[in-house]
Amino acid sequence: MQKFTLHKGLIAPIDRDNVDTDAIIPKQFLKSIRKTGFGQNLFDEWRYLDAGFPGQDPHSRRPNPDFVLNLPRYKGASILLARKNFGCGSSREHAPWALDQYGFRAIIAPSFADIFFNNSFKNGLLPIVLSEVQVNQLFDENSAFPGYQLTIDLERQLVIKPDGQEFEFSVQAFRRYCLLNGFDDIGLTLRHADEIRSFETQRLTQKPWLARTLMG
Repeated sequence: MQKFTLHKGLIAPIDRDNVDTDAIIPKQFLKSIRKTGFGQNLFDEWRYLDAGFPGQDPHSRRPNPDFVLNLPRYKGASILLARKNFGCGSSREHAPWALDQYGFRAIIAPSFADIFFNNSFKNGLLPIVLSEVQVNQLFDENSAFPGYQLTIDLERQLVIKPDGQEFEFSVQAFRRYCLLNGFDDIGLTLRHADEIRSFETQRLTQKPWLARTLMG
């Protein structure tokens, strides 16, 4: 998992409440058995005018010229600005996968659905909760100033605006530790790889018949 320490990026705004996970990555794309390739179908039903299906060449699609991610001013955006209850609906982990694989590193909103919030941290995507007043201010300034960028400092837990104003946010200590170090659940376990190997070696020495059992 990619580390998250300090990130500066362009904002893309999704000015809707209650954006659910089926809007983030529609259900037909969940058939894939891989964990990659979902970025091209992020917000698929909003980004395109034609119906999408797994394995389709995105260059053959008809983009919706009015959708925010298709506007030239938001090309390359890596911070998503959203409204309350972002990520509601089903618990699909594909939603943070799609956001991450599109290129987003963080999402700022007044509130998130619980399961989406937890899944984001486990996949290296930083969900930041700010007050509605602060989020409204960011929407207004982003609309007024093309190329509007924010700096996110996870170490100090700050969102820093172009004028230097800082908004504090809070991340639970363990989640912050994992993001700063790039540890997903597997990475956390592999910190103890030497101890695991030592235990397995000792166990097979004491109970050698296990080797035959494990090999069938």
